[in-house]
Amino acid sequence: MRVFSTADILIPAEADMARWACIACDQFTAEPEYWAEAERIAGAAPSALRLIFPEAYIGARDEDAAREKIYAAMEEYLSGGVFRTLEDSLVYVERTLHSGAVRRGLVGKLDLESYDWAPDSSSAVRATEGTIESRLPARVHVRRSAAIEMPHIMVFIDDPQGDIIPSAAGGEELYDFELMLGGGHIRGSRVSGGHAERVLSRLDALGGDFAFAMGDGNHSLAAAKRCWEELKPSIPEDARALHPARYALVELVNIHDPAVTFEPIHRVLLGTRTGEFLEAARCAFPQAEEGEPSKPVTVLAGEEELTLDVPLSLGELVGVADCLIADYKSVFKGEPDYIHGDEEARALARERGGAAILLPRLGKDELFPAVAEFGPYPKKSFSIGDARDKRYYLECRRIR
Repeated sequence: MRVFSTADILIPAEADMARWACIACDQFTAEPEYWAEAERIAGAAPSALRLIFPEAYIGARDEDAAREKIYAAMEEYLSGGVFRTLEDSLVYVERTLHSGAVRRGLVGKLDLESYDWAPDSSSAVRATEGTIESRLPARVHVRRSAAIEMPHIMVFIDDPQGDIIPSAAGGEELYDFELMLGGGHIRGSRVSGGHAERVLSRLDALGGDFAFAMGDGNHSLAAAKRCWEELKPSIPEDARALHPARYALVELVNIHDPAVTFEPIHRVLLGTRTGEFLEAARCAFPQAEEGEPSKPVTVLAGEEELTLDVPLSLGELVGVADCLIADYKSVFKGEPDYIHGDEEARALARERGGAAILLPRLGKDELFPAVAEFGPYPKKSFSIGDARDKRYYLECRRIR
């Protein structure tokens, strides 16, 4: 069985696509106003917004009632002619980001039998960051009764030449529109028949034991895997390969695509006593010897700043940083947080009586070798692009 293959993909038949597509539910979690504006834009039109529960509303809305509305909307859209089916197809995607860069992707289904998020996994599809088990039950609960899925999952391939995914271009145009709320522009075309087979054969040729690495949406893929493992024992073995729940719809993206950017996620400790933090960092991080490979780590304590050259991988750096924050907090109190952006972290350290550890950026050539040798990075080791550049919900697939 192929790890990645064509699927029967659902897309809106005649909907206003600018009102249909919406950003992933785990974005803008502290900005309910973003989601209120998305709801205003969607109005009463068919919209992917009706098929998700934004995490910004957790604790603020009745989640059980929201799930029932989602299931009802799915059934209404399936029976009401909202979708057309692209049988046995892939979708080639060109996403123009707010920066103007164009990210190219390929939507198809991923075999969950080939995915394992365990740290010691030897599967063809592996997690790149630690999977937080406590985040799975709520997602499993939603998927277990859902009729369709929509992916915000991005999976990386390692194609240094950069020509496998672009070779999928040129099929029937499916959509071409501006995404709501600053998401940029998106174009999609169908890839089917011999064209799809040629592209998939090139993906097969990537070979190796580890060909696919999670980019975004690992917890959603993990929830899909758990649902499949629950369901699998009730399905005859000879019928499992064709069961829709065995697969998850994802977008493949080349890690070497120029539009893919890795951003560091910095650690801050707010409302703490900063006087001893720099010395604690000196003790926690080993110093590189002259000529030894190293990565720069900037440590902030209020207005004070220290840069250390540390002979550790990014995963090891994150582990040391997290231990330092936890140990320091246990003595001097404070509220830890994860912050995107150098200047944002610096401002918090200066203005709110805090300390910060600015971590380096992950190199694209580091991810596959590091995960293959050491397993997933610690949680929140890196971020892929800006929030508005995350995948929008657009394509769908039946899962029961």
